[in-house]
Amino acid sequence: MSPSPREVFLRLVHGVADGNFDELPDLYGEVTDVRHPMATPQSEPLTSRSALQEHFTVPPEARESLPKRRVVDVVVHETADPEVIVAEFAYEFTSPDGSPAKVPCVFAMRVRDGRIIESRDYIDPIRTYTARGDLDRLLAALRRAPARPREH
Repeated sequence: MSPSPREVFLRLVHGVADGNFDELPDLYGEVTDVRHPMATPQSEPLTSRSALQEHFTVPPEARESLPKRRVVDVVVHETADPEVIVAEFAYEFTSPDGSPAKVPCVFAMRVRDGRIIESRDYIDPIRTYTARGDLDRLLAALRRAPARPREH
């Protein structure tokens, strides 16, 4: 029997928190539609397991410098569609200076036959960069991003 959407979600977020990045692409279907609508700078949809493998690739030398985090405040909402869940949670980081930081997240995902085939991952980008001690990297990326025309 395939794991439930709740079980797949929990494997994903705990795998991220534990740094098990090599195992994460296997949680996804060969064809996917994974988007990060709040990504700053904006990111492209991840439409295949190989794209997710690239997304989750962290060089071994960089893994040691990643801040420690854990998954907290998990609430999983099941929907009328048995493939779809909406999950609220937070990553709780230990910042580089030792202080705690919490990054709230909401994932809406579709899991079929035990694999994520669609997901919208809403993660607060400013809190994420701040918690990782990477706010300067975010600001540099924003300065490089092409300017968009203002809407009136």
